[in-house]
Amino acid sequence: MASAQPLRALNLKAFDETRAGVKGLVDAGVTAVPSIFHHPPESLTHGAPRPHRFTVPVINLSSAVGTTTTRAAVVAQVRAAAETFGFFQVVGHGVPEAATSAMLAAVRGFIEEPVEAKAPYYTRDTGRRVRYQSNLDLFQSTAANWRDTLFVEMLPEPPAPEELPAACRRVAPEYARLVQQRLGRALLGLLSEALGLRPGNLEEEHGCLEGLSLACHYYPACPEPHLTLGTPRHTDASFLTVLLQDAVGGLQVLVDVEDAPAWVDVPPVAGALVVNVGDFLQLMSNDRFKSVEHRVVSNGVGPRVSVACFFRTDRAAAPTRVLAPIIADGEEARYRSTTVEEVVRQYYKVKGLAGISALQHFRL
Repeated sequence: MASAQPLRALNLKAFDETRAGVKGLVDAGVTAVPSIFHHPPESLTHGAPRPHRFTVPVINLSSAVGTTTTRAAVVAQVRAAAETFGFFQVVGHGVPEAATSAMLAAVRGFIEEPVEAKAPYYTRDTGRRVRYQSNLDLFQSTAANWRDTLFVEMLPEPPAPEELPAACRRVAPEYARLVQQRLGRALLGLLSEALGLRPGNLEEEHGCLEGLSLACHYYPACPEPHLTLGTPRHTDASFLTVLLQDAVGGLQVLVDVEDAPAWVDVPPVAGALVVNVGDFLQLMSNDRFKSVEHRVVSNGVGPRVSVACFFRTDRAAAPTRVLAPIIADGEEARYRSTTVEEVVRQYYKVKGLAGISALQHFRL
């Protein structure tokens, strides 16, 4: 009789070879979550649920282009959110509703195509700039996640049109351009000022806007949501992440509520985009800004569609792009200088170890 581990490996291989992802399981009419997706009970909850009054801040960025006084007020709001929770939502961000709606529809349109139409894009070759797959770490993680993903490296140069699925060919590059030029530049300017720097510092001196990747996630309705997760707890290996989510919900952030950690919903807000600090920016801010753990729970309804824009760095520049703490007056450095490549390498070493940050390796 085969042992549990080889049987799991065989089941993972069989699932991957369908090239149909979790969507394929749902289309086949599964009524139970396969064992490869079962997460340990301790990872599905975090302490007993309890009432709280915490809400993720919603910040209107339109005032940032007003008077000096109104901009200062927005900088203060962004600073407070980045320093305390690391998460906030933004409205008045300059990305048109037509663009966000079209992006969500394009992702849904691609994932819901027949398997044979999606199969040419299904790959585990990280050298490809456009890749469709179910679970990046399918063969390394302790449990698979209930989602499929189209991943696209958009900057410094977008892929050739023929590299992109037809459903996303026109929409995705335009959405990425709008997020980068309108929202990304504005956010990095506000965060620079929040650190006491000139507005262009993070973009121009530290390359925070030179690389942009899209992770387009599709979370099918789950028959047994209490057994699995859409995305397990993690932080982001990025400077900054901007998330577009539909109205289904499921995103949660881990915050301290009355001195104890609790999972708190990040509810969809009409017209809003979710922003969170990544590991790179926590290091560079010398811990002033927080890169906090978050996850996506499974849901009995769906699908849920989301698009995460990761502001990283040009992949070719990662070995030489230095991350160093920006020291405020009277502070001491809390991290040693390192490179983007080193942080990403450490990130994947500790990935899946709940509560363990890659940044601990670089602390002084």
